[in-house]
Formats: sequence, C-alpha cells, structure tokens
Amino acid sequence: MTLRKRLATKSLTPRKSPRQTRAEGTVAAIVEAAAHILERRGFEGFNTNAVAEKAGVSIGSLYQYFPNKDALLSALIAREAAPLLAVEKELAGIAGSRAAFQRYVIAGIQYQMRRPQLARLIDTAEKADTFSDQVMGTVTRLRAVVEKILDLKDAPIVLDKAVAAADVVAITRSLIDAAGERDKTDVDRLRRRVEGAIWGYLTSG
Repeated sequence: MTLRKRLATKSLTPRKSPRQTRAEGTVAAIVEAAAHILERRGFEGFNTNAVAEKAGVSIGSLYQYFPNKDALLSALIAREAAPLLAVEKELAGIAGSRAAFQRYVIAGIQYQMRRPQLARLIDTAEKADTFSDQVMGTVTRLRAVVEKILDLKDAPIVLDKAVAAADVVAITRSLIDAAGERDKTDVDRLRRRVEGAIWGYLTSG
C-alpha cells in the first residue's frame, strides 16, 4: 500500500469508538444528520459544520468521532451497506437457491429504493479512490454471499463459482443502479427483471 493510500485510509478511521449507549446514540445521530445533509444539499453543501448543526452537537463533539467529512461518508456508506451484508446471516434459514437469490435481490432493491437520492449520492461517492478499499471489501463479502447460494444443492451448476459470483454481483448492482438513476420505483417489476437476468446468466451454459 502506498503512503498516499495509507494516509487516505487513516483519514477515514474514526478517532474513537462509542463505548456507552449515550455515545452510540450520538454517533448514530451524527451519521443520520450526515445522510440528511447529503440528501438535501448534495456534495456541495455537505460539510462537518452543517452535519453537527443538524445533529444538535458541537463541532468538537463531532470531531471526537469523525476527523473529517470523508470519515462521515465512510460511516454512512457502511451503515447503508449493512442490510445488504445481513443477507448472509439469513441464508441458513432459506430453502432453495431461487428463494435465496430473491432475498439477495430484494435486499439490493430495498437499499436503492428506501432513500433513492441518498443511494444515488452514495453510489457517486463510492467511485472515489478514497473509498475504493471499503467498497471492495463490501463487494468481496457480497460475492461470498452469492457463492454460498451457488453452493446450495439446487443451484445452477457453473464452471467457476468465484467468477459466476462476481458476475452476479455486477449484474445485480448494474441493473438496480440504472433503475435508480431513472427513478424507477416499481419494486416487483425490477425484482423480476434482475432475477431473470441472474437466472439467464447462470443457466446460459
């Protein structure tokens, strides 16, 4: 890792972690305030002073946890990705690959549609080099989720599960992101399209 990359990564690291319930509530309020400011003002109006004011905390209190606005964005990216990654824990209770893929797709759509403007802005932020390692970590975990689905007995047989998982993650994200950019909000129709694309790819031979 280059010096520049190490410094960028360090700048995203929280200064300290909340250890008490009250502190956890403060951090959660700051991250939600960051989401609100980003949604309402975009990147141009996104700054630590605005976030602190919205959260109802002093700028000093914000800086106790987040050294800069990139660290805030990093925390927000992690928060929004958490429901996607939670699918992994649900797999043990899902019978069959079709049902598992459906849950995986629905989680992705819910991420995009729950707060569409915020999701689009986060998608933009994730393209910056600053967040590349964090995004790659999320993508790697999502690929692992898909590989687990492909391990199910009734899953389509593929030559290389790692490659197939990477492709499924890319297909899912591309279709859902494109729908979000076009402000498409028909969740059931989008789910059927994404599932159709996944199964078409996995059964294409």
